Amino acid sequence: MSSEAEGRFHILDVSSLTSVHRPMTRRAMLRTDDGVRIEAVYEPSRASVTDTAVVLAHGFTGSADRPAVRRAARVLAERGAAVVTFSFRGHGRSGGRSTVGDREVLDLSAAVRWARELGHARVATLGFSMGGSVVLRQAALEHGTAGRADAVAAVSAPARWYYRGTAPMRRVHWVVTRPAGRLVGRYGFGTRIDSRAWDPVPLSPVEAVPLIAPTPLLIVHGDRDAYFPLDHPRMLAAAGDAELWLERGMGHAENAADEELLARLGDWLTRA
Repeated sequence: MSSEAEGRFHILDVSSLTSVHRPMTRRAMLRTDDGVRIEAVYEPSRASVTDTAVVLAHGFTGSADRPAVRRAARVLAERGAAVVTFSFRGHGRSGGRSTVGDREVLDLSAAVRWARELGHARVATLGFSMGGSVVLRQAALEHGTAGRADAVAAVSAPARWYYRGTAPMRRVHWVVTRPAGRLVGRYGFGTRIDSRAWDPVPLSPVEAVPLIAPTPLLIVHGDRDAYFPLDHPRMLAAAGDAELWLERGMGHAENAADEELLARLGDWLTRA
């Protein structure tokens, strides 16, 4: 743990203003409750002063600096929210190894607490694919704590674990479960994956949804998602009090989310 004035969060560097017209971006290294160092980036709202921050959780093999994540952060900031992006454990410059949605809840909670430490009274979470499963589980598990979310949106999220019904998901399972696959994940995608099986199996996304209310919940899914068919979002929405958007022509996760959808997500997250 850091002994500096920031307390729980060890701030590694803060970029200076590049002009009087551009808000300041902060980069930090956070430490989770199980001791993993997580890289995070904070961007103030570009549109107006707001008390809302959106914490954005990327998909498997993503990171805070991937172009699709940076594009999403820019659009959200333009819609009036401050934005915190971060890299899950085993991704980007974060430490640890990916547990593919299990202990990543701790990474998201650290990012949410950081947003509150920065002065935001209201913090919403937005997750894509694996990040979508994480925001659902985190919202269910963090009720009444400093890591709680005030609104939750899950995009392209699975409803249940161990799904292998599509060719892309069979490839993901090969990457996660086989030694050769984990080498491909590490050197091909820059993702370090834990070789241990889940023990115990974590709460599934569909089991988490009923525990989220009364927090506003949005489920978003593309009708051309090659990873998870439409029974996944429908199952999630039916499990609790959730709004469902089925997006025509959309594929999977942050790479498929266009600026119009991101703008609508920003409006929902800041007003829900």
